[in-house]
Amino acid sequence: MGNRLTEFCGSTFWNDTFLQRADPDLPVCVEQTILVWMPLGFLWLSSPWHISALLKKKIQKSHISALYLIKQLLVALLFLTAVAGIAITVAEDYGNYQDPTREKPNPAVLYTNPILYACSWVLVILCQESVRQCDKTGESALLFIFWLLSILCGLFPFQTLLRMALNQGDIPDLPRFCLFYISYGLQFILLILSSFADVTAEKREASKKNPEMVASYLSRITFNWFNSMVIKGYRRPLQMDDLWDLNDYDKTQEVSSKFEKIMNHQLRKAREKHSRQKKNKLQSDGSLTNGRTVSQNVLVMEDKGEKKKDTNKLGYTNGWMVSTLLKTFIRMLIESAVLKLLHDLLVFISPQLLKLMVSFTEDKSVFEWKGYMYAILLFVVALIQSMLLQQYFQRCFLLGMKVRTAIMAAVYNKALVVSSATRKESTVGEIVNLMSADAQRFMDVANFIHMIWSCPLQIIVSIVFLWEELGPSVMAGVGCMILLVPINGFLATKSKVFQLKNMNYKDKRMKLMNEILNGIKILKFYAWESSFEEQVLNIREKELKVMLKFAYFGSFSAFIFSCAPVLVSLASFAVFVFVDEEGVLTAEKAFTSISLFNILRFPMAMLPMLISSMVQADVSRKRLEKFLGGEELDTSAVHHDSSFNTAVSFSNATFTWEKNEEPTLKNVTLDIKPGKLVAVVGAVGSGKSSLVSAMLGEMENVKGYVNTKGSVAYVPQQAWIQNATLRDNILFGSDLKMSRYQTVLEACALLPDMPLLPGRDLTEIGEKGINLSGGQKQRVSLARAVYSNADLYILDDPLSAVDAHVGKHLFEKVIGPKGLLANKTRILVTHGVKFLPEVDEIIVLVNGEVSEVGSYQALKASGKAFSKFLSTYAKNDEKKQKTKDMSEDFIETELFQDCLEPQADDPPEDAVTVSMKRENSLQRSMCRGSKRQKKSLPNKVSQADHMVATQTVQKGQRLIEKEAMETGRVKLSVYLKYLQAIGWGYSILVCLAYLIQNVAFIGQNLWLSDWTGDSLKYYNETYPASQRDMRLGVFGALGIIQGLFVFVGTALIARGAILASRTLHNKLLGNVLRSPMLFFDTTPTGRIVNRFAKDIFTIDEAIPLSFRSWVMCFLGVLGTLLVICFATPLFTAVIVPLALFYFFVQRFYVATSRQLRRLDSVSRSPIYSHFGETVSGLSVIRAYGHQQRFLQHNEKATDDNLKSVYPWIVSNRWLAIRLEFVGNLVVFFSALFAVLSRNTLDSGLVGLSISYALNVTQTLNWLVRMTSELETNIVAVERVCEYTKLENEAAWVTDHQPPKGWPDAGKIHFNDYKVRYRPELDLVLHGITCDIESTEKVGIVGRTGAGKSSLTNCLFRIIESAGGYLLIDGIDIAKLGLHDLRRHLTIIPQDPVLFSGTLRMNLDPFNNFSDEELWRALEQSHLKEYVEGLQQGLNHEVTEGGENLSVGQRQLVCLARALLRKSKILILDEATAAVDLETDNLIQSTIRTQFSHCTVLTIAHRLHTVMDSSRVMVLNEGRIVEFDSPSVLLQRRGHFYSMAQEAGLATVDNTAL
Repeated sequence: MGNRLTEFCGSTFWNDTFLQRADPDLPVCVEQTILVWMPLGFLWLSSPWHISALLKKKIQKSHISALYLIKQLLVALLFLTAVAGIAITVAEDYGNYQDPTREKPNPAVLYTNPILYACSWVLVILCQESVRQCDKTGESALLFIFWLLSILCGLFPFQTLLRMALNQGDIPDLPRFCLFYISYGLQFILLILSSFADVTAEKREASKKNPEMVASYLSRITFNWFNSMVIKGYRRPLQMDDLWDLNDYDKTQEVSSKFEKIMNHQLRKAREKHSRQKKNKLQSDGSLTNGRTVSQNVLVMEDKGEKKKDTNKLGYTNGWMVSTLLKTFIRMLIESAVLKLLHDLLVFISPQLLKLMVSFTEDKSVFEWKGYMYAILLFVVALIQSMLLQQYFQRCFLLGMKVRTAIMAAVYNKALVVSSATRKESTVGEIVNLMSADAQRFMDVANFIHMIWSCPLQIIVSIVFLWEELGPSVMAGVGCMILLVPINGFLATKSKVFQLKNMNYKDKRMKLMNEILNGIKILKFYAWESSFEEQVLNIREKELKVMLKFAYFGSFSAFIFSCAPVLVSLASFAVFVFVDEEGVLTAEKAFTSISLFNILRFPMAMLPMLISSMVQADVSRKRLEKFLGGEELDTSAVHHDSSFNTAVSFSNATFTWEKNEEPTLKNVTLDIKPGKLVAVVGAVGSGKSSLVSAMLGEMENVKGYVNTKGSVAYVPQQAWIQNATLRDNILFGSDLKMSRYQTVLEACALLPDMPLLPGRDLTEIGEKGINLSGGQKQRVSLARAVYSNADLYILDDPLSAVDAHVGKHLFEKVIGPKGLLANKTRILVTHGVKFLPEVDEIIVLVNGEVSEVGSYQALKASGKAFSKFLSTYAKNDEKKQKTKDMSEDFIETELFQDCLEPQADDPPEDAVTVSMKRENSLQRSMCRGSKRQKKSLPNKVSQADHMVATQTVQKGQRLIEKEAMETGRVKLSVYLKYLQAIGWGYSILVCLAYLIQNVAFIGQNLWLSDWTGDSLKYYNETYPASQRDMRLGVFGALGIIQGLFVFVGTALIARGAILASRTLHNKLLGNVLRSPMLFFDTTPTGRIVNRFAKDIFTIDEAIPLSFRSWVMCFLGVLGTLLVICFATPLFTAVIVPLALFYFFVQRFYVATSRQLRRLDSVSRSPIYSHFGETVSGLSVIRAYGHQQRFLQHNEKATDDNLKSVYPWIVSNRWLAIRLEFVGNLVVFFSALFAVLSRNTLDSGLVGLSISYALNVTQTLNWLVRMTSELETNIVAVERVCEYTKLENEAAWVTDHQPPKGWPDAGKIHFNDYKVRYRPELDLVLHGITCDIESTEKVGIVGRTGAGKSSLTNCLFRIIESAGGYLLIDGIDIAKLGLHDLRRHLTIIPQDPVLFSGTLRMNLDPFNNFSDEELWRALEQSHLKEYVEGLQQGLNHEVTEGGENLSVGQRQLVCLARALLRKSKILILDEATAAVDLETDNLIQSTIRTQFSHCTVLTIAHRLHTVMDSSRVMVLNEGRIVEFDSPSVLLQRRGHFYSMAQEAGLATVDNTAL
């Protein structure tokens, strides 16, 4: 082969003597053949890719840019140089230029090369044309690599020709010399040009939104396109608007549609397989007993909970998730696997180069150029390695991001179609968890999925190379490693147990915190904060104990982990020097082995971590498979056949909530005619809501069917309000038609609310409608239905949540025979009897069956259940005819005044609403005006208003301002606060421990370097045993010291971190519970919960970890630089520029990365809150058929989040590639200076310095990551500290104690009492003065916003006095501690709030009462019978919010609480909609009998409840306008009379009361 090539070139192809000299060079033949063919070969192999694209693509008019023309022109010039080359050769051989002195013609190579080049340049022209037409960026990676290869290979002939010319003094072959340099220059220009993207002006414009779209290949592999984001992030904190658009292929829609398609296919296959297995199992079992399978018998015996578990075991298909993910993302997986494989193989070249480098310094006879070559090779290998690794990571993190996106979208899509049975199995919280925690786990595994095969590969290759160095003694080290695996396994399983316990306590604590925050008002009324604080602290202490154990285990595994490399190298070296007589450690062997052991450390550490995260992901897989494979809503029982002549038809339909359960609706056959108003009535639990759910297709069908005709609008019993503007809530995705919108607002009594809201109808409504009253929510919900203009209206008791006269207005204007919906079919579920005479038909339900259907009169006359029900409860309603003569104007005005402010059934007015009222001067001026001037009332949201509202976002339009997001650098004071919480002693000791550990590490390596010097010292002598033992002993001892100090440092950090956690959490909890109600009214619960969940979790777990890592990395980098400087003092010259570059890159990165992290967490919340909102409003969304719109909203929210996640991933790669470049330069310079000072250097020190340098890249990278991580995490301390500085309410207990038995009479005296909610707002109560005598029963009435609730808030000092004083039994309440005051008053609140825990805890959280007293209270509150019927009696577990008790029962529990407290003053905030009439009667009778000796203040919403009071106080605009007995007030015909008249009570009969 060599001879043929020699002949081909006309000169020697290869001779070793070319390299065996001080100034080596490659033979000309090699330069003319191999170095020419390599780049051209690459071009010819890769060009079909471009040419095929050119042939396939239909020629379109594509822009021709200047850059494209220049490139084509330059290639054309190259083509001409090739032609010139051929011409010269031909002319020399056959033309006039024949050289007569030459014996032989030119060699073949001078013909073939120019021809090859000419063909190749034509190919390049075609490729560039293909790129112009087909590629978005107008440049090609393949062409860039070709030009780069061409330039690199051309370097050798470049210097050869130059050297020959310089040595010989003249140029022998001038034409070819000139052609070569022209050609080389053109290629160099083309290389530079091909590193720029060639894009059109439109694309360049579009690239402002996403520069990656038009980034060139070079820019993409170095992540240079990201520079502008980093610079912007450094100059000022990034905002959401600064983020770029996503690539189309990264968008949620694209990712999820592909995933869903494959998932559905895989799921279908898995279900078929599952059913086959089930069939086979049943056939093989075959053991049927009494017609039942064994498993069924078992199920009957088990309790309900077990039954659920057992069915689940059989009930869902599994094993399809992983295959779905693999098939969806197969391309990315293959790409990243190839990159990883190449990188892993390159990793092992560095130790071999190190070995050559050490032998170069040892053997002074080796030519110096070899040293320079090794240094350059070390740099090049490291550079390629960096490029490959970053591209691999980029793909893996993108894969993780896409996996998370796919899973989140799939969970959301599933939630929209899930059946009620599947929905019951998991709470909203659990489903949100699938989206957050479980999707996150899959993301974490996807990031490192290739480690599964890469770790074993690296371990095997390392051992092979180590065997070469140390022979069989390497097995001793491997043995050590294998022994450490079970220890690691044991530690991992133990840690998992602790982790589970920890999570359990965390869940308990968070559940309790949630309830505390939801029921904070009750806690304040009852003075129960300290009891609940203690409960939280008890759970927290248990949690911290487990965390401490977990942390100690962590310290132990850190000890094992840091000892492992020492033990492994010690065992290997020990066996090596003991077994082999000649076994003297040389520097070459020692440092090559050490760098191989260092490579081994990473896979050994990664494997256990990977396994544990895979175990966690497997748990998530099962949870996801169970949910995503769960049953979907079967709507087949609900037909939509338009040929029916009825609006709704039930045909012998039986429905149940869950399969295999008792049916809730039985054999229902019904026909509802179009355009009719049909009422559905029945006792509580008779199946009214089930009938509605059956029509909406929300129930399991047993038999029969339902047919509905036309579109449906649905108003649920509990209004579902979105976190959007009021207008968006009403439009609900429809277009705005102003006139229709006006009509709807007017009919639904929403116009009067408009002036009140800061942004009118563009005011943002908080989560769950937090800034609307119950009545307003219900009216908005009704307005949404009316605006939708559907054919069928299903109204589930919408009038119960509004006051009587508002209900009347809504019935007349919307629902009734003359309302807006008069011609529509309306199905109205109702508890009231007031409107029944006006409906077309009444359906009476009893125990899930239709008992009667007919008109009001017919059913009344029938004498069945319905007529009995009427005779009991309709007394007041029948009198309404007598009030018909009331002035319409009057009703309008009164109604308007009522609607101006949130409805009375709202929990006592919250401060936000009140402050909003007070800011509204318009409302005040109107209220002062005449009540009868109807014409002056604004009953239109005028076009002008609409314009103004659209253009300006007014102050307060957002009720809850966006959460303050910290920007810029974290202040030093925050770090100091954290260190202070840890304790200064601990902090200093930790740093000291790690410092000693680092010193030991450096000492050990210096010792090894010294040890390798023995090989020269005892050359050709027997190695003394004592020397050998001493060397080994010190080496081992220094290793063990390292391990011990890592253990000490980690243990100290763990202990200090627990102290810090305890201090910060307790301060936070104490302060939040002592905050005034105003704080809770203006802060969303989620925001406070976030402090206790996410931020405390960060302080507990993330900060200690990043603090420890940061200290270790920092000391590691410092140590490395010191060692290199010690070995090669020249290196100090390079440190400063490198450090500066490093510092700037780091500062740029941290500023951007930190802000991107913050934007990520801020943009992640809307995904979860929208999801929570969707799940809670599922029935509404499905009824209106708006699933698609919500899916799109979810996709948008996810994309908005990805916009910050994606740049964060890129920012890490941007940083890593730059830092690794610094690291690679460190390697290069340490090697270069070792070559320069080889004559003065010890080979051991060279080995030490370079092996340290090879490690520095990773450590540098980690240091910046940890700095950023620590900055990101320490923000949690900042956020927690923010809440520890909240303003507190007055002291709970003061020195001024009330006398024992106070209040004994229950006299209340108000003297010129004034109240305002905040210093800057107007008064709510304007100088109230009155006396309430002992045992007096006083009713407090007034329109909404008159100040009724404010009055009760004053008694409990929920709001403090702004003037005047309030005496209870002669004691000024302002001087008492809050708990001393609140413990001696009792309130039965309007909303019954229960906490999860036992029934006993809910009645008596401080354990002050005996069982006997508790039972007596239950008996008096009519609950004894019910509680005796429970299995656990008083220890019956109440679920969150008391969900497992009916609303009425909850109200009775609140009554029992009041009975236990036996205080002399009872405040009754009378409940309206919450309770059915029966429970109401029970409560009223108990209060009359049990509290006869007390002073009772009743805030009345229904006037008939205060008609038997001693006196009635009428409030208006915060002043007492009337205060006397009901009979006197009725005769006066003032405010009270008009209210009574409206409620149908102001008749002669009633006056007799």
